[in-house]
Formats: sequence, structure tokens, C-alpha cells
Amino acid sequence: MTEVMEASAVTEPRRHGGRVLAALLILIALADFLIFNRQPGINLFLLALALMAGIVITARRYLPHALLAGLGAAVAAAMPLVESPTILGFFFCLFGLSVLSLTGSGLLPSRLAALPSLLLRFVLISPFRFLIALFRLPGRSDNENARLRLSQTVVVWVVPVLSAIVFVALFRSANPIIEQLLDKIDLAALLKLLDPVRILFWLTVCGFAWPLLRPRLMRRRKRRIAKAAIVEVSSESALFGRAAILRSLVIFNLLFAVQTLLDLTYLWGGAALPDGMTHASYAHRGAYPLIATALLAAVFVLCAIRPNRAGDRDRLIRALVYLWIGQNILLCISAVFRLDLYVDTYALTELRVAAGIWMMLVAIGLALILLRILLDRSNAWLIGMNLAVLTVVLYGSAFVDFPAVIARFNVEYSLELSGEGTPLDLDYLCDLGSTTIPALDLYIDSVESPWRTKKLHAMDLRFWMAYQFENRPRDWRSWNYRDDRIDTYIAERRRAPSPPSDSDGHRL
Repeated sequence: MTEVMEASAVTEPRRHGGRVLAALLILIALADFLIFNRQPGINLFLLALALMAGIVITARRYLPHALLAGLGAAVAAAMPLVESPTILGFFFCLFGLSVLSLTGSGLLPSRLAALPSLLLRFVLISPFRFLIALFRLPGRSDNENARLRLSQTVVVWVVPVLSAIVFVALFRSANPIIEQLLDKIDLAALLKLLDPVRILFWLTVCGFAWPLLRPRLMRRRKRRIAKAAIVEVSSESALFGRAAILRSLVIFNLLFAVQTLLDLTYLWGGAALPDGMTHASYAHRGAYPLIATALLAAVFVLCAIRPNRAGDRDRLIRALVYLWIGQNILLCISAVFRLDLYVDTYALTELRVAAGIWMMLVAIGLALILLRILLDRSNAWLIGMNLAVLTVVLYGSAFVDFPAVIARFNVEYSLELSGEGTPLDLDYLCDLGSTTIPALDLYIDSVESPWRTKKLHAMDLRFWMAYQFENRPRDWRSWNYRDDRIDTYIAERRRAPSPPSDSDGHRL
């Protein structure tokens, strides 16, 4: 059904061209007003809303219920930009705009499993759509007709424009009021609009908005008819025949059993490690390779257990697969525990938070593979479920202020406050940004006298961070909820009673 919609969209004559052009010009003007030479903030969300309105207004297949659902999904996808203009929020917004654009053009598939491949075909060709529209290859009849229409439009407007210029010049010489009004026109300001950087920005906005207003999909290549029987038999017997799969699973389960027993002994059991090795180093060396191992295991299972293949109905193979997936899930949990041990020793960082989330996603993916085999589902079902889980996790993460969470955790579990772990890395907290100011205040208020020198350094950093944050370029277009919270916090902190100072003038 998607192919039929796509073909009709491709062959459909260009209609409502005036609406598309008007929407594009309005979007360029709005982008110039909201974004050009401005800090990112609420302006990105407002421009996204304008893009959504343009997509709905210029929709070629106006289905109210579908467009309303797509518009709701696009607004929800853009909401992380209100919290903070992060890269993750931008990609969610772009996903919502793409879905709404495909809905408005009738290209959105009816099956959710077909959406990833359709979005891929849309994204791959979209960056080149505006360039293709500007530099079309000569020789095609539709291009010749387009050039003919353009030349006719230019000719039609030559006489009116030239006549208007002559009349304005005459009126200026004849009417002093018109002369004064024309003299007030700031030509320097108009010339600023012709700034090359600004023109490049306009072209970039065109390149971004055009494929959303008029979406197209990359054409599929015709599949060649191959000698399927010969290839199928050879690959089945050589790579994923019963004998190969069975031997592989036995070897894999034995290898994973060794790793599982070592983790049970040293990580969970707390046994003494060899000389020169700490639990932190043991945990750090194993966390990331185990995730790569689990991913490779997932790929092998998907290749081995496929419908109408040797491993699909064999009870022994399925039992070994269940055992192996179970061991992989246990290894993912072990990797999370390794990461926890490493964080306890060396504090928390953004990379370690990302690693923890990634490990959780891999464990869920392995569990879904197990469900796919038990419920006899297709790989399309598995891909759709994994994408759903990934979307939910990343969408939730887009609203979390991870720098603030990391700073709070590192302060509370630092050596200075808890008596264990590692000393607080103040420079790293400063690099995380202004949202770590509340955590720095907690550190300054709680640290004891033995750390007086480090406390004074923290106070200097806090003052400098607050000064830079409060003196940043301020504009309503750059507003976002995260910065607004920090503004409110700093203002309330300033109104609070000041702590006593030492003899050097530093607040204690």
C-alpha cells in the first residue's frame, strides 16, 4: 500500500505551489527573526511549531484525523526543546516533523514495522532535495516547462517593477512628504540583509524546510533475480546448518559459563583478586567489552533462529539458545554492577551514565529476543519493539538534567562529604555547566574545615559560573525551562541570609 501511495505522490502534478512558496518564505522570515544570531532556546520550539503549521497547511492529502494525530505526535516530540535545546531534543523534534510530513503527503505506512525503512529512505534523500530543485538536469520536459513558466513570470513583472520605480522617483521629486519618508529608509540596514552569512542561513533553512513541505522517498532499486536455491542451500549447510549452530551454541555456552562463574566469584562473592588488581580495575576492564559481547550474541541468535531454518524448530538448539540468552542477560546485569563499582571509586561522568543506559537497553533487547523466539514472532516485530523501547528511554532522557544529577551525586558521595570514594573533581563540575551551581552550593555549605583550601576554590568557581550565567546574552527567544530554573535558584539564593565570612573576606 505504501508503494501505491508513493507512486501517486511522485506522479501527482504540482498543486498548491503558491501555498508552498508562501509557507517557505514565511518560515525563512520566522527563522531569521527567531534564530539568526540568537542563542538556542525556546526559539527552536517555536520554529518547529511554525514548521508543523506549514506542513499541515500545505498537506497534499488532507486527512483530518491522521493529520491531527501526526500533529500531536510532532508537538510531543518537540517538547524536549522547551526543557533545554539539546541535540537529543533536536533529533526527537526532527523525527516528529518527518512523521507529520509523511502523514500530510500520504506516504506514512499503515504498518509500524515499515516506518524505520521508510524514514531511512526519506532522510537519505532529504538533504539533497533543495539542491536538486535548484540545479535540475536539463533535457527533461517538466524542467523545460518549469523554466518556461519562470521566464514568463519574470517577463510579466519586468514592466510593473520598472514602472513603479519611475513613478516613485517622480513622486519623490513632486511630494516633500514622500521624499522625507524615502529619506528615512536606512539603506545600510537593508544592505545588512544581504550579508553572505545571512543568505547562507536562509538557504540552509530552505534546505531544511523544503523536504518537509514536499517530502519524497528514495526510489527502491529493482531486486535482481538470483539463483536463490543454490545460495540458500550452500549458506544453510555451511554457516547456519544444524551442525554448525549446535556446535557454536555449545562452545558459546561453555565460554560464557566461565565468565559468569568468574563474576559470581569476584564481583558478587567478593573473593580476593590476584595481586596488583583492584575490584575497580576488574570492573572497568569488563564493563564495555561485555556489552559488545552481548550485541554479537544477539546478532548470532537472529541469524541462527530464523523461520524455516535449521535452528527454528530444533528443541535442543532452542534450549541452548535460551540458556545462552539467559547468560547474556546475566552478563549485562554484571556489567551494570561493574559500572556501579567503578562509579563508587572514581565518581560519575556523562559517559558512565550513557554506558549504564546503554547496558540497560541491551539487556531489554536480549529479553525481547527471548520473547520473540518464545512467541514465534518475526524480526520485524523485534525491531519495532526495540525501537519503541529506545524511543521511550531516549525521550525520557531528553527531559533529564544529567549534568545536575551527576554533580549532585558526585558531591554527596565525594570523599569530603561521605568520607569514602574519591575527592570531588571541581573542574569537571565546572565543565558540566551552570546547572551544577546548586550542587556546588551544597558542597560549599557542607564541607568541613580540613578541606578549607578546596572549599575556597569551589567558592571562586561558583562565583565565576554564576557571573557568566547571569551575564549571558538574554533574549526571550533564547529562553528555556532549564536556564529559568537556575535563574530562579540564584535569585532565591541571593535573597537568603548570607553566611558569615572569614578574616580574608571569603564566605564560610
